[in-house]
Amino acid sequence: MRRNFAEGGLRKWVKEKWVDIGAPKKNGKYQPCGRSKGSKRKYPKCVPLAKATRMTKSQKASAVKRKRAAGNPGGKPKNVKTFV
Repeated sequence: MRRNFAEGGLRKWVKEKWVDIGAPKKNGKYQPCGRSKGSKRKYPKCVPLAKATRMTKSQKASAVKRKRAAGNPGGKPKNVKTFV
């Protein structure tokens, strides 16, 4: 079954530049999303760059806090809503 997605749908979603809002750089930019398996870096909260630039500082902090509180049970990623 073929569906028409508004504004590009899944293809657009995959092609977006995903960044980790929990690891901002000093120049106002963000690190790319993801990390290696044995990395000591904290668990990433990834969002598209366009959404990250629209979020306030408190929204970013809240999203990262909820993501890290959810943990990483069984080594599987945990989806957490960006906005409550």
